[in-house]
Amino acid sequence: MIQPYIARKIDETIAINGDTTKPVWQSATWSQRFVDMVTGAAGLYDTRAAILWNDTHLYVAFATEEPFVEAHLTQRDSIIFLENDLELFIDGGDCYYELEVNARNTIYEVFFIWRDAYQRGGRFDVPLFDVHQPQAMTFGGDYDRSGPSFWHGTHPRGTRWAFLNYDMPGLQTAVQIDGTLNDNSDIDRGWSLEIAIPWQSLTWLANGRSLPPQPGDQWRLFLGRFQKLTVSGQEVQPHPAMVMTPHGLYDTHQPDRWSVVEFQS
Repeated sequence: MIQPYIARKIDETIAINGDTTKPVWQSATWSQRFVDMVTGAAGLYDTRAAILWNDTHLYVAFATEEPFVEAHLTQRDSIIFLENDLELFIDGGDCYYELEVNARNTIYEVFFIWRDAYQRGGRFDVPLFDVHQPQAMTFGGDYDRSGPSFWHGTHPRGTRWAFLNYDMPGLQTAVQIDGTLNDNSDIDRGWSLEIAIPWQSLTWLANGRSLPPQPGDQWRLFLGRFQKLTVSGQEVQPHPAMVMTPHGLYDTHQPDRWSVVEFQS
């Protein structure tokens, strides 16, 4: 059985600039090397993450090995997973949040609500989550619209509403690159990412839990990395996926398989 990751509480506020060598992160508990999402074998490149929190914010940091740091997408909410990225998902029971960031610090955000939880007059039936607006889509998971999962996806709960226009209030992200972006004539060391999210912005995801958490509270988070590889002119499909906790299958949208994070003082 995989043990929960323990996120330690801090008293200070972290200045988000992408530097994961700051003393506050050096004293954090870093994960083991990320593993292949399907097999659990060691990931292609060394990738690790750490989580801290205080009374106002959730903090997440990633540190990655990357010999050729590359990122081209610059428009917010571009389909970042088409190139190398780092990803954070937060489970809220009847909903979940997805954040993707590339090495240019371009972000992509989506808020998902399970269709069986979206009821007329219910808590999600509000203007923010208006299913009639053009950026609201139905989604069945990473294998949506294929074969026997065509209509309902592969998860037992079926499809979700995906709100592509969602922006997490107060979100901060920053990247630092140890190397030269988009220059493959040299070998880079890698890149790092810092994320800060105000607890008050996670109300939709709290699902009855305290904000900030109480010591001992557990949340499910997905922390992962996807790597675009081109070999002999052919892009490797699917992109190698490296994660904190293996899923046993290639699908990020499986909240019951995500890492358990326990918040401790």
